[in-house]
Amino acid sequence: MQQKLIAVELGVHPSTISREISRNTAKRGKTAGDYVPSNAQRKTDNRHKFKPKKVKFNRSMKEQIVKWMTNEKWSPEIISIEGNKTGLCPVSIEWIYQWIWKSKHQNRRDDKPYKTIYKLLKHGKRRRKRGSRKDSRGVILNRVPIEKRPSIVQKRIRAGDIEADFMVGKNHKGAILVLTDRTTLYTYLHKLKTRQSEEVSKVIIEKLKQFKHPLHTITFDNDKGFADHIKVAKELSVKTFFTRPYTSQDKGTVENRIGQIRRFFPKKTDLSMVTEKEVQRVENLLNNRPIRRYNYKTPNQVLLERIALMN
Repeated sequence: MQQKLIAVELGVHPSTISREISRNTAKRGKTAGDYVPSNAQRKTDNRHKFKPKKVKFNRSMKEQIVKWMTNEKWSPEIISIEGNKTGLCPVSIEWIYQWIWKSKHQNRRDDKPYKTIYKLLKHGKRRRKRGSRKDSRGVILNRVPIEKRPSIVQKRIRAGDIEADFMVGKNHKGAILVLTDRTTLYTYLHKLKTRQSEEVSKVIIEKLKQFKHPLHTITFDNDKGFADHIKVAKELSVKTFFTRPYTSQDKGTVENRIGQIRRFFPKKTDLSMVTEKEVQRVENLLNNRPIRRYNYKTPNQVLLERIALMN
């Protein structure tokens, strides 16, 4: 009878009062069996705060996705993580993919501006089988094979183990030197004037002297541009190793980074026309790109953490 009177006073149905009392009456503790208004309000506030909320996928969010995919070359996975973290685009990975493919296949007016956004996704390509080709790149003296590299390098538990490679432009016009730390993925890029070993070794020494963590090893492939490796080893106090011919998995870390760089400078790019400013911009984007392996920390953050542990 009392609940009915309360319902009449508040202008609601009696069952509303009944549900409110049932939902918010204490089940245990000193107030077990009692309805405490302040506790009831707190429970209600928490339910509203944490319940799933439908987010409207608006034009602003779509434009933010396009911006991240175009400028930072981020994947839908990274966009979803950062979008939820910053609140700029709080949607799931699956939602982003569905929107991209729906925009490609449908002709609605709202989707037309984004019809070609799918081209910004990274697509794997079949690679040419190289094992049967003859190695005509000459012999590099005093090479130490990768089989003799310390096993700790493979475990990726320390910073300072570097992989080096070249990214070559269309028709072999221009090249970018890529140096990547196996553990943190921190990467240095440098546009080369020539791939002569004297210049390459000079650049490697200058770049890696900037590395704030102790260096241990450098792994090269068999390009003659790395023929001056003895000088590099002496100047940087590191041990150098060489991969097996035509075995890209021996330097999979730097190959992965080159795959990301190709999103900015596709294979048909004449790298001799690319400016050093553009190369440095890509280096900065790579080192500040969230990585799943590190719980979406960036290579720059991971390296700084490693450096802090030394102090």
